[in-house]
Amino acid sequence: MAQTVGQPGPKGDAGRADGHLAEGSGVRWLVLVYKVPAEPTRLRAGVWRKIKGLGAIYLQNSVAALPQGPGAERSLRVLRNEIVEMGGSALLLGSEVLSGSAEIEQAFNAARDDEYEEIVDRCQDFLGQIEKEYRAEHFTYAELEENDEDLVKLRNWFAKVENRDVLAASGKAEATAALARCEQVLDEYAARVYAEEGEGR
Repeated sequence: MAQTVGQPGPKGDAGRADGHLAEGSGVRWLVLVYKVPAEPTRLRAGVWRKIKGLGAIYLQNSVAALPQGPGAERSLRVLRNEIVEMGGSALLLGSEVLSGSAEIEQAFNAARDDEYEEIVDRCQDFLGQIEKEYRAEHFTYAELEENDEDLVKLRNWFAKVENRDVLAASGKAEATAALARCEQVLDEYAARVYAEEGEGR
């Protein structure tokens, strides 16, 4: 789902100390144009997964874009090299959008918002699991450890999405709140486990 983003400002590479682009700054893009052999199909699927894993968006078939940055450039250079080594061809371009900048930024933010929304959904599943533990009166260290591991996975997932959310997608706030709620509920559950089993066991 596309979210409204601010109109781009003057051209340039203005950014913030945290690596995220300042709101209203002109956004430069890295564009990977590639072609991979038709067979085996796993090659095409593998490239697609890596591009999605980087948080890039597709402008059209075999044309992917990421906001320009040192980390993004390194990753796309490596991917370009892998494509060439598998017998394909690829060009990596640095560019600015002369027309349609709002649309490409919205598409990039929509991709991040989809990821944030999925995190919110997983947080709801996590809360449902804790509620299930209460109903079943499962207050053990084994259950606490398992749920703690699940929360760590959610935190790590959020960190990955946040790291590539360089255009400040609006969905971050809801995901942050959902994760905070999970942490609060797990703390409360942990307190119950300590009370039931004792802290020294």
